[in-house]
Amino acid sequence: MTNRDPEKNFEALWKTFHRRYPFFQLRNVDWCKQYKIYRPRISSAMSDEALFEVLCEMLDPLDDGHVDITARLGQRKVKTRFTAEKEPRFYRELTEMQIKRLFKVARSTLTANGFGPYRKTKAWMIRYCRSRDCGYMRILELEGVSKKRVSMALDKISRDFPNLKGFIIDIRDNPGGEDSIALMIGNRFADRMRVAFHRRSKIGPGAEDFTPLRTWQLTPQGNVQFTCPIILLTCDAVFSGAECFALALRELPHVTILGEHTNGIFSYQLEKKLPNGWHYSLSYQEYLSADMVCYEGRGVPADIELLNTKADLDAGVDPLIIRALEILSQQDNMVSV
Repeated sequence: MTNRDPEKNFEALWKTFHRRYPFFQLRNVDWCKQYKIYRPRISSAMSDEALFEVLCEMLDPLDDGHVDITARLGQRKVKTRFTAEKEPRFYRELTEMQIKRLFKVARSTLTANGFGPYRKTKAWMIRYCRSRDCGYMRILELEGVSKKRVSMALDKISRDFPNLKGFIIDIRDNPGGEDSIALMIGNRFADRMRVAFHRRSKIGPGAEDFTPLRTWQLTPQGNVQFTCPIILLTCDAVFSGAECFALALRELPHVTILGEHTNGIFSYQLEKKLPNGWHYSLSYQEYLSADMVCYEGRGVPADIELLNTKADLDAGVDPLIIRALEILSQQDNMVSV
């Protein structure tokens, strides 16, 4: 068989998933049955377009945003990408422009409650402002900036910690990034050393073919930590490293998660290439909470469920910001917001 042969490429992809993908049972997919269904549809004479279609159909039931395949198809070799992810509710509810409006509404709601403008920091993806008693930090993503810059940004924000009685951390619409960055930020809010999460990688086809379990810790970092009440805002368009951030912060007794469960794709992506040159990726790591619960496929749950909707946006309201301020105002020692 040549490298372009559809049978060779089908077998290569199926076998990689068979060995390295950990979540067939969790996602209710019988991978051997998928082979029996789709292997007969593969022939050496089929076109690249037909092969791509079959591979996508086979992968689609996984409903995993870290499962994708990219090929160049047709005479013009047009780049074509498929992902097994089903669109999150947050994206079905709000368009890209409406999401931008949402965060403008969030800012105006904060302003109406005494918050000042965003303060510049060394880390572009961290935006911060404060009122007399409360801080607000939005984390856009968790990569694309050096750890040194993140640390400098957090040092600047932490100078306000002694004067604050409540804090809102907003990770809605966060695509994720590096676990190490997530923990760097989380450490500034840790009261003591606590287990953040555990992780292991799939290395074989057997149900227990994993690397040994590794454990990551939240550890107080910086000159001062914020350990007063914190509200973490989430939705189902929070992915990967941002979910690890939520998984870690939920271990802190002073954190309340408000909003919606996260998306449920925690793993880094294992990137591979088929013999014909097509690129594909898959989840290959299992993340477990401190108490050994796997939230893959369902996301980190919210303590208080509350959704962003078009109706609220049309009314110029961000119910999560309003509810977060209400909760903080009710906390002991919280004078006002």
